[in-house]
Amino acid sequence: MKLIICDDQAVIRDGLEMLLSLEKDIQVVGTAQDGEQALELVAKAAPDLVMMDLKMPGMNGIEATRRILAKFPEVKVLVLTTYDDDEWLFDAIRVGAHGYLLKDTPREQIVSAIRGTVEGKSFLDPAVAGKVMHQASDQHSKPATLLTQKLTDREIDVLQLLAKGMNNREIANQLHLSEGTVRNHVSAILEKLGVSDRTQAAVIAIQHGF
Repeated sequence: MKLIICDDQAVIRDGLEMLLSLEKDIQVVGTAQDGEQALELVAKAAPDLVMMDLKMPGMNGIEATRRILAKFPEVKVLVLTTYDDDEWLFDAIRVGAHGYLLKDTPREQIVSAIRGTVEGKSFLDPAVAGKVMHQASDQHSKPATLLTQKLTDREIDVLQLLAKGMNNREIANQLHLSEGTVRNHVSAILEKLGVSDRTQAAVIAIQHGF
């Protein structure tokens, strides 16, 4: 899998590149020091995933993520940042980031998150996931009936497992369905909820108490 690392600190870029070079199935095809460089690199290198910092001079990671996913929807964006502020977190989710990790995340978990994100899973740092759930409960909670009116019972089952970070194969095994059937359910869920990716659907599920 091909990766681009975007971070304004050279020591972070170099450290991540060295760390990931130890993995036989991961190739770093470029590094960028700001969002604009990342956008240019994505166009040239066609990566599977971008490791994205958020607070950078020039084009920050939020705007870069928005532009990358608008032009290259097949690319995954995994945020790796020191910032766990609500504003950064929810802005990243809103523009479509597929995962959100903090820079103190252990090496093994970063590598696991990279592989899982490329496979279609969504990753949230435990501290960040707590913020999502807390804010969703306190400020954005909505009656579950509003969601059940839009989705079938089986789609609710799929959404609950999707919100736990499961990929299509894991959901299929859990519900004793084929992967093709799960893909169809996920597509229907995204369309009915008016969202473009699994992370946004998962946030909605949390907001509705699932």
